[in-house]
Amino acid sequence: MCGIAGFWSTRIDEATAEQTLRGMTDALVHRGPDDSGAWHDHACGIALGHRRLSIVDLSPLGHQPMASASQRYEIAFNGEIYNYRALRDALVQGGATFRGHSDTEVLLALIERHGLAESLTKCNGMFAIALWDRETRTLALARDRFGEKPLYVSRSGSGIAFASELKALRVHPEFAGQIDRGALALFLRHGYVPAPYAIFTGVEKVEPGQILTFSAPSWDARRAERYWSARDAASFGLANPFADDPATNIDALDALMRSVVRDQMVADVPIGAFLSGGIDSSLVVGMMQAESTRPVRTFSIGFRESGFDEAPHAEAVARHIGTDHTTMYVTAQDALDIIPSLPAIYNEPFADSSQIPTTLLAALARRHVTVSLSGDGGDELFGGYERYPMAERTWGKLSRVPRPVRSLAHRVVTSVSPEHWNLALKPTGLHRRGVTGDRLHKLAELFDAPSSMEFYRDLVSTWRRPTRVVRGSREPQTALMTPFAGGRGGFLAEMMLHDQVSYLPDDILVKVDRAAMAASLESRAPLLDHRLAEFSWRLPAHDWRRNGEGKWIVRQVLDRYVPRALVDRPKQGFGVPISEWLRGPLRDWADDLLAPSALARDELFDVAPIATAWSEHRSGTRNWAPSLWSVLMFQAWRIT
Repeated sequence: MCGIAGFWSTRIDEATAEQTLRGMTDALVHRGPDDSGAWHDHACGIALGHRRLSIVDLSPLGHQPMASASQRYEIAFNGEIYNYRALRDALVQGGATFRGHSDTEVLLALIERHGLAESLTKCNGMFAIALWDRETRTLALARDRFGEKPLYVSRSGSGIAFASELKALRVHPEFAGQIDRGALALFLRHGYVPAPYAIFTGVEKVEPGQILTFSAPSWDARRAERYWSARDAASFGLANPFADDPATNIDALDALMRSVVRDQMVADVPIGAFLSGGIDSSLVVGMMQAESTRPVRTFSIGFRESGFDEAPHAEAVARHIGTDHTTMYVTAQDALDIIPSLPAIYNEPFADSSQIPTTLLAALARRHVTVSLSGDGGDELFGGYERYPMAERTWGKLSRVPRPVRSLAHRVVTSVSPEHWNLALKPTGLHRRGVTGDRLHKLAELFDAPSSMEFYRDLVSTWRRPTRVVRGSREPQTALMTPFAGGRGGFLAEMMLHDQVSYLPDDILVKVDRAAMAASLESRAPLLDHRLAEFSWRLPAHDWRRNGEGKWIVRQVLDRYVPRALVDRPKQGFGVPISEWLRGPLRDWADDLLAPSALARDELFDVAPIATAWSEHRSGTRNWAPSLWSVLMFQAWRIT
């Protein structure tokens, strides 16, 4: 696993450079508590740092930064190459020799033979890489295909700096730390800051599947290239579908998933899995157990609150599969106690409230194992989210209505307050079916969407008009708004790609990475192997969703490992009752952070809409929990 950091600077003296690099790597000790390393070329001004969490080849021969056999390359590498043994065998047949058994040494040998971009296309894994080429005097920064491992890069007065987390960049003496209002607007919309943006000006995230190559220590002296993209995989797969042969496709998916899970079980340390009892984690664990000669260690978190406890389902699946299962029941107070540490753990504003149980679960697993597999990615790759069919139905109806008529309907609905709508709806009995004034207002906000993707973006937004909340802001364009024709996959394919390029890497994977790394735990996501993504896009669309059932083909594979009755239930998600907590035990905390004087700091926010939302939420008039949570997480982060 590990963490990396470094810089390329023309004006930092040798003593300051060494002190700065030490401070940057020390800030990442949680990502790599087992070892640290530093390498400098003071003549060039380049410095690479590394913190190691030993997973494969625990010996000193895995120490980083590491030089290639020819000494041309120096690398700081964070992650795992799951097929490194096969790559090593091929390299040995071609005459390569190795000192140790680490995947880092194999990657360097591969780069010497094929170059960086071609080498990464041969690697199945998750990683963030900083590679210095002595011959060309270039620095390359690269990230895995789906962005499982983070990598930030910043500009400074004398060059550039990079790190696995923002907390390491903030150690650099030239770090400015000015909040980017556009990025803040994006954060309020999504609950995360989508790549390539970061919360600070002058800082970017290297994007998934991207290589940034710097030919000088200057922001302008860089070249960006893609060695893989979800968009390209989707376009190719939709244009080149498999035959509509369910039995063959199910067998092929089963075999491919088993191979991927087998590869990701390779480690020289104890390994386990997160188990929620849902489709994806149950399938991963079922395959792990089928590949193991001893019971797999599995872990789940239980809550006493009704509607939030998936532990009994996980325990039932664990009993059937035969895993060595551990459940930790936590109280509301346990969850509340973790909230003050969240800003430091995530280190950039992050507002998915399931970060709370995820952090607790990672800490539980780390008491027993060093590596844990998860089921992340199944919903995005195979059409599993319940919002997908709802969005298809709603947009299908709205898109048939001329936009001027929809705009008028929007104005009419929102001209009546939610309270008055509730009074009007009560005699009809619709309120008993969940139709409320609050929901009517939220639906009306979607009426005016000019396209399917803007409709979906607004549907999943926490603040639909964030520039009205962040003063002086302009919302930057993101990859989400790049047109994509779903072809035979239709609107469902558009939504799946939307989530694969943003929600998955910038929310789901950030949530798991930071929570796991805070506990010095390596988390792996077998369903995010790029071969599975490419396979999924070639499936007939009804293999994603059939007869109203999402992830249809995944369910057919799961039937071979776990009885349908154990997992066939409405999806609960992995959350906590934030809405109720904000009106109860978190109210005083939220009152402090949402006080007008606190919101007015630096003149970032227009206080009025936030104050109105907080007042309505406290009174129970409307549920503003997701919107308020994003503001609260920013406010809490800002004072850390």
